[in-house]
This record gives sequence, structure tokens and C-alpha cells, in this order.
Amino acid sequence: MSKWLRALVIVLLAASCGGGGRPGQAPRNLDNACSILEQRRGYYQAFRAAERKWGVPVHVQMATIYQESKFISDARTPLKFSLGVIPMGRQSSAFGYSQALDGTWKEYLVSTGNRRARRDDIRDATDFMGWYMKQSRDQLGIPLSDARRHYLAYHEGRTGYRNGTYNNKAWLMRVAAEVGERSRTYSAQLANCRAAR
Repeated sequence: MSKWLRALVIVLLAASCGGGGRPGQAPRNLDNACSILEQRRGYYQAFRAAERKWGVPVHVQMATIYQESKFISDARTPLKFSLGVIPMGRQSSAFGYSQALDGTWKEYLVSTGNRRARRDDIRDATDFMGWYMKQSRDQLGIPLSDARRHYLAYHEGRTGYRNGTYNNKAWLMRVAAEVGERSRTYSAQLANCRAAR
């Protein structure tokens, strides 16, 4: 093996063992906001940029991303199967950190002019989430700090939220309550977090 090739292999091995994690790999200890930010150094800057631009608090973004993708960059919905064995495609087009649907993502790209944005990029995913939640605040009057209600509008869409479609879904009400509780937990953790300074 040549010196050049040996050096390249060493660099690639070192890079694969870095603290950033492999694509598609969730951080460890998702119940601790500080641990997440310490493992993924670029996350806090992305969350703060979205907070400055759209007003959505970091802890609300983090709680929603936890619920949507568990911080897995290339998360997708499960496959559907016919007869229990034949794959028939995904349950929806949701993809990435924010689990944005194709149609809503295209609307975001046009609205913001951010045509190069990618759903598996944390900066773009948080910007999308801020954009969506600010519209929910403007159209539905949901305070930007209310993670529970924002999750309901995020999951059901603004029209569904306006029509109260979530009221017939006990499981969704439970999940939204969990998002609200996680948001409060993350907020308390972030107040004492070195990675969030």
C-alpha cells in the first residue's frame, strides 16, 4: 500500500470515529438536551439561528424534532406492505429531522427562496420548523412557546388544527402532551448547559 493511500485510509478512519455521528445515527441520551448539543456541535447554532429568525424557542424546536425523528437526519416513515410481505412504498413522504412532507417542503422552498435547502440538514430543518411554526402563530394564534399546541398544528396541518381533527385522536393528544412536557424538561436543562452558551 502506498504512503498516500495509507494516509488516506487513516484520515477516513479518524473521520468516521469523530463526535459528529454517522448520517442517520441519533445522538445518545435523547432525554438530556445538553448531552444532545455536546454530541452534535452544530445543532445549537442551527437552533439559535431559527430562534433569532422566526422566534421559536430552542427547546420547542428540540422537543418537536425529538418526536418527529429522534434527531435522525434521514428518518422516513415505515414501509407499507400488501399481504403483509410485499413493500408498497412509504406511509407518507415525510423525511428528515423535521419529517416535512414533500408538498409542505416545496411550499417552504418557494416561500423562503432557499432552493438548496435539504431536509436532512439540521440548519435547513430547523429553519423550516421555525417558518412553519411562525405561520401557525400568525394564522392560529398559538404562542411560539407552546410546544403542545404547535405539535398538534404541525401534525394535523393548520386546517386540521383549525377544524379540531386532533380531538378525535386520543393517541395524538397524549403524544402532544409528551412533546409539551419534553419541551419544559429541555428548557430547564438548557438553562444550565455549557453547550448552550
